[in-house]
Amino acid sequence: MEALQAQSLRPSPLNPLQKPKSNTHFPNVSSLRPGTSKSKRFSTITASSPTVSAPKRQKDPKKRVVITGMGLASVFGTDVHVYYEKLLAGESGVGPIDRFDASLFPTRFAGQIRGFTTQGYVDAKADRRLDDYLRYSMVAGKKALEDADLGVDKLTKIDKERVGVLVGSGMGGLTLLSDSIQNLIQKGVKKISPFLVPYTITNMASALLAIELGLRGPNYSISTACASSNHCFNAAANHIRQGDAELMIAGGTEAVIAPMGLGGFVACRALSQRNDDPQTASRPWDKDRDGFVMGEGAGVLVMESLEHAEKRGAPIIAEYLGGGVNCDAYHMTDPRADGLGVSSCIQRSLQDAGVSPEEVNYINAHATSTLAGDMAEINAIKRIFKNTSDIKINATKSMIGHCLGAAGGLEAIATLKAITTGWLHPTINQFNPEPWIEFDTVANTKQQHEVNVAISNSFGFGGHNSVVAFSAFKP
Repeated sequence: MEALQAQSLRPSPLNPLQKPKSNTHFPNVSSLRPGTSKSKRFSTITASSPTVSAPKRQKDPKKRVVITGMGLASVFGTDVHVYYEKLLAGESGVGPIDRFDASLFPTRFAGQIRGFTTQGYVDAKADRRLDDYLRYSMVAGKKALEDADLGVDKLTKIDKERVGVLVGSGMGGLTLLSDSIQNLIQKGVKKISPFLVPYTITNMASALLAIELGLRGPNYSISTACASSNHCFNAAANHIRQGDAELMIAGGTEAVIAPMGLGGFVACRALSQRNDDPQTASRPWDKDRDGFVMGEGAGVLVMESLEHAEKRGAPIIAEYLGGGVNCDAYHMTDPRADGLGVSSCIQRSLQDAGVSPEEVNYINAHATSTLAGDMAEINAIKRIFKNTSDIKINATKSMIGHCLGAAGGLEAIATLKAITTGWLHPTINQFNPEPWIEFDTVANTKQQHEVNVAISNSFGFGGHNSVVAFSAFKP
């Protein structure tokens, strides 16, 4: 979860920004400290000893979930291979905002996508009406299907009743909403677009893909701020395991680099203000970090049962082992400093995956470059993984910024590419690292690394935590 740089609102007795005080009925809920476990409710959270045996991994081919396609829209373009090559090279996609006049904002830079086109994927007439978050998801979703050898011409060969779409977004069509408000103020009610409501609501990303492609399986969106993508992966896998679907298109999309979006995060005091050198602004775990950098895009995976994938001869990229979701139940924007909710979520994901902590040797961290958030995540990781020398951690956001609801999707793709290539991208801008990290953060230069099991973390405002686990596919 993101952490604000300073409290900008004065909490009232019922204000969710106010940190909880001791609860007379459940005193351990708010007073628990690292290393203590007075309440049975939290006792399983710290049970990360090697003596605790993990459940066995899924063996049923109907319930094993594999990744067969990846698609994205990113600051580095829409080609997955180019995207990862840029990450491996340590290239920053952050620069000055030129989509609108940001000169009066204290933050004037972001991971803004430039030169994006939907040609070949979206009808030109529809393209002019769509909010960018929908344009990004349409392209990413269709490219993921192409990668899975399921282009439009081949979709007729699968049962569309058994194919679902689950693409989440933290804020939906914010740009269209912002433009409509401006039209209302300047030109009156008659100038509000009839597409305002349908193209603003977050479920439309999933709906439009299904409508265009005729996919009649489970279809909805999950909006848990910056945890949205991982929530979607977890839910999509569960639909497959429960027999609701054989194939799911899942991920996240976001496009909030607009005056209202930038202004909102500025008001929260959450953003870096390193305007003189924006490419070095996103610096997770660095002592001089001063907030996160906004990004945008979409990251989508094709997930299907092993049985279905093998039956159609699909190209299997990797295996989804499991996931976990929960809530800090602590504060609207700040994380628990001890990382208790996050460590519980990591443990849930490992239990669902049938993986012991010792099997994990790579973590794609949430790592947003906020003061409190980076530390809380590391504290949580240390609760579960006792031997820090065996694990490498990196931060995709150091190069593309924080893509909010799409972050988990884009970072899942980076995680999968690490598994398939054997190379970890660097965490750039590591100039003055915090001494308490203790992990190898792949600082500034890529590293060769054979990934055994990887996890990818995503946390969002509201205390929403989500963690997913992947590995190379082994028959």
